[in-house]
This record gives sequence, structure tokens and C-alpha cells, in this order.
Amino acid sequence: MTRTAPPRPPTAPDLPPKAGLTDAADVAALVASDHRDPFGVLGPHPAAGGTVLRCFRPDAAAIEAIDPDSGVVLAALERRHPDGVFDGRIDAPFPARYRLRIDYGAAGGVWEVEDPYRFPSSFGELDLHLLGEGTHLELYERLGAHPRTLDGVDGTVFAVWAPNARRVAVVGDFNRWDGRLHPMRLHPGIGVWEIFLPGIGPGATYKFEIRGPDGTLLPPKTDPFAFRAEHPPATASIVHGLPRYDWDDAAWMDSRAAAQRRDAPISVYEVHPGSWRRVPEEGDRPLSWRELGDQLIPYAVGLGFTHIELMPISEFPFDGSWGYQPIGLYAPTSRFGPPEDFAGFVDRCHRAGLGVLLDWVPGHFPTDEHGLARFDGTALYEHADPRQGMHQDWGTLIYNYGRAEVRNFLLGNALFWLDRFHVDGLRVDAVASMLYLDYSRKAGEWVPNRFGGRENLEAVDFLRQTNVEVFGRHQGVTTVAEESTAWPAVSRPAHLGGLGFGYKWNMGWMNDTLRYMQKDPIHRTWHHSDLTFGLLYAFSENFVLPLSHDEVVHGKGSMLGKMPGDDWQKFANLRAFYGFMWAHPGKKLLFMGGEFAQPAEWSHDRSLDWHLLGDERHAGMQRLIGDLNRLYREVPALHARDCEPEGFAWIDASNSTDSILAWLRLGHDGDRPVLAVSNFTPVPRQGYRIGVPHGGRWIERLNTDAAGYGGSGLGNFGGVEAEASPWHGQPHSLLLTLPPLATVLFEWAG
Repeated sequence: MTRTAPPRPPTAPDLPPKAGLTDAADVAALVASDHRDPFGVLGPHPAAGGTVLRCFRPDAAAIEAIDPDSGVVLAALERRHPDGVFDGRIDAPFPARYRLRIDYGAAGGVWEVEDPYRFPSSFGELDLHLLGEGTHLELYERLGAHPRTLDGVDGTVFAVWAPNARRVAVVGDFNRWDGRLHPMRLHPGIGVWEIFLPGIGPGATYKFEIRGPDGTLLPPKTDPFAFRAEHPPATASIVHGLPRYDWDDAAWMDSRAAAQRRDAPISVYEVHPGSWRRVPEEGDRPLSWRELGDQLIPYAVGLGFTHIELMPISEFPFDGSWGYQPIGLYAPTSRFGPPEDFAGFVDRCHRAGLGVLLDWVPGHFPTDEHGLARFDGTALYEHADPRQGMHQDWGTLIYNYGRAEVRNFLLGNALFWLDRFHVDGLRVDAVASMLYLDYSRKAGEWVPNRFGGRENLEAVDFLRQTNVEVFGRHQGVTTVAEESTAWPAVSRPAHLGGLGFGYKWNMGWMNDTLRYMQKDPIHRTWHHSDLTFGLLYAFSENFVLPLSHDEVVHGKGSMLGKMPGDDWQKFANLRAFYGFMWAHPGKKLLFMGGEFAQPAEWSHDRSLDWHLLGDERHAGMQRLIGDLNRLYREVPALHARDCEPEGFAWIDASNSTDSILAWLRLGHDGDRPVLAVSNFTPVPRQGYRIGVPHGGRWIERLNTDAAGYGGSGLGNFGGVEAEASPWHGQPHSLLLTLPPLATVLFEWAG
């Protein structure tokens, strides 16, 4: 947009406007911001052997159409309405290229601008067809705000799906948020509105002004496909275009399939980026993506984790939701930097050998008026019936998975993160709430499916389709379900009747084992089955053992705070539990702070208590996690058959009196077995006999009671020779020293 006031060229033709060129009803609708087809009225249109040009520019004193190269006046437009409707005519076809010279009087000056209404649609027939049937898997390349060059003019194409709207306009800092100025073109039948705004580029803030089907003007809506947004509490979308980044992670992308298979060691460090570490010298602000790259990546690598899992980073309005109530699914939150900086963070993770998983929230969205709720004046993304469309627990809205365009929006988003940001997998939040129509509802508060059942058949189809497309289109990625019920075959392929996830969180294991660990050791004898029951179903799914953020908030206490006894016993209990977890079948997930036994519950608005690492008890816990991760990765028996019954064998599951468990972890042929023994009482056991399958030496690879971890240092002097004394149904046995409240791991030397 160029501001200029050149003299009128002497060769300009004298083309006085003729009366009656614009219908009074069109004028009234334009002025009232209620014209459904602005492209049918504004811009150039053939008329009786010539061309009529119409413009709507409130506050303009005069408008001329000029040749963009010579400045010659093509037509002087006449005001048809005091609020700024102008038109004019030439008795010839109007040139394809022209500009508008707009005089706003002494206060506003003269401006030369491109006319948005001279540009044709940027949508092709195939795009419109796929959008219309809800099968456009790259729809984020068409909807949203995309900087483009059309007919040699730089600008931005805006497009939004609002099929029931009577009128949609783009408003922003470039038009003083005036919804009268830029009403959009409707593509009938598919409900997509579109406009190219010349001169608008990256950095401009915008929203959509929508008039509902009954004529009600809605609160301005953010763009569902915005790639960047203002920092909350500001709510505008920002023109950005698809993120561009020069990736340097080819080696990781080629090898990541091997790093995420069922037989791979997968140990996940779950992180809330806003509270992992803060900068107290600068108002206690969170770290940026670049700073997290400098600090978080080497920290996770140093502790031996294979993956980082980020709690939701799609733009969200309320910090206290932790990201689980997102508004902008396609926009990495502005809290930590621009989208390209997030891409850079992922790239650095990959170059350091770390996979990146994202928490993804397709189950619900908040009711904020600038978001998806009643987006076009109707229940568009959600169900109209609150028995189907409202989450009772969270006060949020449930997506209508039966609507093809909504499924397309969500599926496209899953593919967007994998495609544009190279993330290695999606942990899908609250899957149980998606699967069941009666989730957290009483009788009469839900609507049965077409067969009279409680299963959400549309959500099931959506999850299966998403997994099929994700695995089919992106080599080596995975998906993880947070699913807390007994729904079968969650992590089995969709073509075999499963939901198609790569892994499932083992919520039953988590609940049972934490319930056991919170008991005083004197009472544990009566709850022994809490530790053994999980092995009855441990291989029914590809399980991840999760100690997530959900277990250290809302009065549940920290991991250390859950443990009974005095301080020494609390630390010993937690060390023993971590040893039990890392030796148990299943991939591992630990929430930040748990690795150094933070005593306080996690809080999203403050940093972890890093100063505690000055205390040897906390530093010892951190060393233990690092050693557990390294052992888990180095020893195939501990990970290669995590998801197969052949990878596990009980040695002694029945000693509830002493609260002792002993089991074997087994790899493939040629892999040396590992014996794990947990003593969940504070009583040390000397000369405790355990059966083993092989003679020879068994090396003590890890002892959670080691002095270096903060324990008493009681152990087996590096290993034990097996005796030819059958025990526990095994041909050989070991006489062990079992430290108090400890887990000890032995590897057969071969």
C-alpha cells in the first residue's frame, strides 16, 4: 500500500460516472455489513457493453481507478451512499490490472491501493472438492492465512470454513478492525469463505468477523488454522504462513523407526515447557525454545532418556489449563517463541538423538467466545445437544466426530505436526472420554449410539482413521493413547479391529503400584497383589508405564511425598519403586521433577526446585534415574521384549509375608537374562535364596540402596555365584543380600 498524492495526468480520459449503476438493496447490505456476496457487487463487472467498478470505502472523499503503471485515470467513481459506496463506468472492458487512488480529505491524505475485489479465487477445483467432502489431508495449506503473490502483487489469502454464516469479513490492525471493509467470497456448497488482501504480510494481526445465520454479529473469532497467535491474554491471530525451517535431522529421520519400535528402549521425560526452569532475574519468565534447546536437551540426554514428551503446546488462552484446553491447534504457543524456534528445538533434539512426542488434544476445546464455540453462529465443531457436546468434568465442548469437516480439521492437524515440525509421535489425551458416550455422565445425561450402546462409534472411526493415516504417511512415527479403561486392542492395528495406536499408557499399573507404595511397609503384606495383578494383562497392549504430571498435582502429593516413613525411608521407597518400574515390562515415562525427588507438588506457574540438587539425597536420586536409563538401554533383556510375554518370567510372586518379589527379564536368543528382586520392607535380608535358570556368575548391575544414590550401601559385592541347588522351580539358586527398601538387578555373566 503506497501513500501518494500525484497530480492527475493531463491525458486522463474524462469518464463521468453514470447514475443508477448500483442497486439500492446492494448498497444497503454493504453499508450494514450484511452482504452475502460482496464479490458479486464489488470490483469490476460487465454492464451493457462496458464495465462498472464498485468500491466500498467508508470515510473516503473521492476514489479514482488508475492505471498502475502510468497513473492515468481509468474511471472517477461517484459516491452512491454517504457511508462510502462508490461506482463508476467505462464503455469498454475494464483492464485486468488497476489500482485505486483514494482521497480521505485533508486529515487522511491520498492513498494508492490494490483493490481486493479484482482478484479471482485462489482455490482450484480439486481443493474445493476435497474440502467439500472433508478429505483434504493438507487442508492447512489452503485454509488459514497464507502470504502469496497473485498477479505480481504481494498479499495474504485468508480462508475460513463457516458454512452457516450469513457473512464473513477479515478484520485486523490493517483495517482498524472495521468489518465493513473486507467481506469475503463464499464458495457455495462447501461453506468456505476466502479473500486475497493485497499488501498484507507476515506480522499483521487479524480475526474473522462473522454474522450468524440469524443476522447476529458474533464476537470476532480467531482463525482455527492460524499458524501463529498473540501472546495470551491477547487473542488475535497473526499472519505467518506455513512454518519454514531448514532441517538438519536427516540421520534421525532415517533411523527413528528403529528407535520407536516395540523392541526399542523407550524412556520418556515428560515436560511442561513453561515451568521446567524459569529465569528469576527477568520476572521469573519461562525459557524460550532456544533456551530450552540449550538447557533441556543436554539435561535429558545426560540422564539417558530416549524421548522428551511435551505437554500441549498448541496455543491456549489459560495458563492453568496446562495447554489441555487449546484454542489454536495449528499454532505453537507464542509463550516460548515463533514457530520456527519450535522447529529448531525439535531439530536440535533429533541431532542429539532425542525423540519428541507431543501431547495432542482432539477430545475437547474450551468455550472462549473467540474460539471454536458456535463458530459461525451454530454448533459447528461441537454437538448442539449438551448431552453429546459438553464435557461434564471440564466445562469444555466435545468435537462432533460425525461431521466430515470436523474430522478433517483434526486429522489434518495431526498430520500437520508430523509434517511441518518433524515430531516423532502424538500422545493422544483423554482417549477414554472420546470412546464412551456416557463418560462421566449419569443415566439420562447421554445419547446412545445408533445401536443403543455407549460407544462413540464416530470417535472410534476417527481414531482409527487418524492412526492409519499417521502411520501410513510418516515413516517411523508412533502414537500413544492415554486410555484408562479396559477397551480392547487399543494398540493393535486398525485392520485387525484395533484402534491402531502404537502404545497405550498403563493406567491400571500406575494406580495399583502407587496405591501399594503409599502403604506403610507393615501393611504391604495384605496388598501384595497390587504389584502382581498387572502381569495378568501386561502384554495385552503395547504398554507405557506412566508416572505423569497427573500424579503430582491437585493434592496428590509429589512422588516423594507419596512415600511413607521418615525422610530416609521416603527416599529409599522411591528408589526401590523406580528400580521396580524400570525392571518391569513396558516402556517408561517420568514427569519432570520426579527424577530428583522434588518434595513439593508440581505447580505450572513456577520453576522446578533445582536448588535441591545441592542435597546429596536428591542428587543421588537423579544419578539413579540416569543409571536406570543407561542400563535399560544397554541390556536387551530389559527392553527387547517389553511387550511380549516371552520377555518376562516370575521367579517368586508369592512372598507377601516378606513383601519380596523376584522375576526375570528375558531378551531374544543370545541375550543374557536379568534377575530383578525388590524388597519393599525396611528389613535387610541376608542369605535370601532365589532360584535362577543358569549356573555361573550373576553380576549385580544396579542396587537402589547403593551409597552413591543415598542408600545404606548394603549389597552383594558386585555379584554372586550360582549354586547347583534347585529353588523356585529353577535348576540353580543364588544366596543374596537384599538391602532394605531396595530393588537389585543382576545380569547373568554367561
